[in-house]
Amino acid sequence: MLVVVAIVAVVAGMVVMLTLRMSNQAKERDLASAFALFRSALQEYREETGEFPPQPELDYANAAVHMRELYGRLMAEPASRQVLAHLPSFPRQGDQPDPHVAEVRDPWGTVLDYRYGPDDDLPELLSAGPDKEFGTEDDISSRPG
Repeated sequence: MLVVVAIVAVVAGMVVMLTLRMSNQAKERDLASAFALFRSALQEYREETGEFPPQPELDYANAAVHMRELYGRLMAEPASRQVLAHLPSFPRQGDQPDPHVAEVRDPWGTVLDYRYGPDDDLPELLSAGPDKEFGTEDDISSRPG
């Protein structure tokens, strides 16, 4: 009887781990899609304004501020706004009275971060990943590599 219970427990554990891994893989695919749409919106913004939206400080603690600023700027440009209309369902509208201001979150529910410094060729979008904490090994970047 104990052997049967042990086997059932091992099989149940494997099923749970497999389910979690598949769920995270699906979320990573959704995030990659969102990153691609943001890159397109950023390119449209640059074509219209001649530059990417600036971000003077690179502090993960202010990710929500960075993303609201980025989203607001992108929504101000008609071509970028059209691209952002295709974002997956996980971005959530913030509690802001302005409908063009949102906190854009990753599939795990954490606000994305936007980084672009004067020496960067391309802006970087960052997700805190499954652990929901920036600066850790599971962070996901829009930059290749």
